[in-house]
Amino acid sequence: MSGAVDLSALKQPAVAAADVPGDHAVTEANFEERVLRRSTQVPVVVVLYSQRSAGSVELVKLFETLFASNGGDWDLATVEAEANMRIAQAFGVQGIPTVVAVAAGQPLADFTGNQPEEQVTGWLAAVVDAVRGKLSGVGEAEEGEPEAPEDPRFVAAEEALENGEFDAAIAAYQTILAAEPNNSEAKAALRQVQFLSRVQDLDLAAAEKADADPSNLDAALAAADLDMFNQQPEAAFDRLIAQIKRTAGDDRTRVRTHLLELFELFDLAEPIVMAARRKLAAALY
Repeated sequence: MSGAVDLSALKQPAVAAADVPGDHAVTEANFEERVLRRSTQVPVVVVLYSQRSAGSVELVKLFETLFASNGGDWDLATVEAEANMRIAQAFGVQGIPTVVAVAAGQPLADFTGNQPEEQVTGWLAAVVDAVRGKLSGVGEAEEGEPEAPEDPRFVAAEEALENGEFDAAIAAYQTILAAEPNNSEAKAALRQVQFLSRVQDLDLAAAEKADADPSNLDAALAAADLDMFNQQPEAAFDRLIAQIKRTAGDDRTRVRTHLLELFELFDLAEPIVMAARRKLAAALY
């Protein structure tokens, strides 16, 4: 989404501020100060929601909670979309809730729809890392701190992976998660290893088979995995989204699940993932 939205029109608000509750409520009247100017110091996370959508209100509450415990590396702006249509239109909002990170007056990353807290915190971390040292309010990571000793559980898993022992590596990461269900590092590593294990025995002619017979769902899924393994994620995403458009019922659910698994190999803030998510939403609805 970076660079794709022109927010300059909102520098001259057309209406007075509405009476919106909350310390982070933003309207057209204070958008320039609270979002555009503030985003020159730290990224501003704009949450566009509707009072008529309970799910979007819950997402606002989640961001309020996360903001209360953040170290000042980002700011929050909550916008009631129906009362501030010019803001929603400026961001090209197509669904509620929509969350957009603005940095230096420009959209940096976005997502639409409710997300679990773990994914939201990961998205926020990626946004802050993307601007670290580039905005005056977000400094470089501190240096000189002693490195934490390596976790022997991760060392064992990584050694198994280096030796091509995928089952052992998967088991090692699953053991970590059994003890620490919210360990994000282990979750990410497990997804990567499971994917690598899956592609080892794929038919190298899967792409040809999928192209020759679009109805061959197994070939399409295998071809998408090969695209991903060959570092062509956009091709993998587009292949599966095309299948979602042409399938229904259990077949569509199977393809969508496979696509979401591929999304999870990346950071939520990756532009290629955000673009593919928008294509997925269009294909589904």
